[in-house]
Amino acid sequence: MMILVGGEKGGSGKSCLAQNLAVYFAGNKKAIVLMVDCDPQRTTSDWIQARNSDPSLPAINCIQLYGKIRNDLLSLVQHYDYVIVDCGGQDNLALRAAMSVADHVIIPLRPKRRDLKTVPHMEDMLSTCKMVNPKMIASFVITQCPALPNQMGRILEAKEVCRSYGINVLDAITYNRNIYDDSEEQGSSVIEIDPTGKAAHEMMTIAEELLAMEPDNSHEFN
Repeated sequence: MMILVGGEKGGSGKSCLAQNLAVYFAGNKKAIVLMVDCDPQRTTSDWIQARNSDPSLPAINCIQLYGKIRNDLLSLVQHYDYVIVDCGGQDNLALRAAMSVADHVIIPLRPKRRDLKTVPHMEDMLSTCKMVNPKMIASFVITQCPALPNQMGRILEAKEVCRSYGINVLDAITYNRNIYDDSEEQGSSVIEIDPTGKAAHEMMTIAEELLAMEPDNSHEFN
């Protein structure tokens, strides 16, 4: 299975989500996982370097690919249980190439107006890529949500904006928690640092919701 974590907006937690999904599948599912870092900022590559220098953490394979990576991805997915592609926050060749072959596309968005402004363009890009990759299931996930109860309306509004474009939105969300930054700096994951904590529960819920989706139940694009 190939999972692309991407989108047009930077700062929404794409690398963090990709990293935690990789740890979840490698640990909870005992799967052979490869991470593909397509972000010129090398966030995931730096995370892997920190991780693989810590002998207490299980190693995860990672490579860097840029540009026209479609054929590379098709070749790699034959050798791993999960290929998780981390694309940077911009519309580029690598993002579109990965969309053209991915089984799942996960697009993190914060419940902020500047993030939600990217939804129309993402819908257009997804619709185009779905013509060459009809098996693709695409979902938005709302991330870095404010924890105050009076902000729940903002979260629900963000989900509704995404759904108005005919794209699935995960029930699971993530909240703004320091442990996400702390774990990334250590080359670890929230699942490993605090397996019973709230952040670990958020990430595991996203992974399990992702696995539970079937093509026949996915939302079709207009």
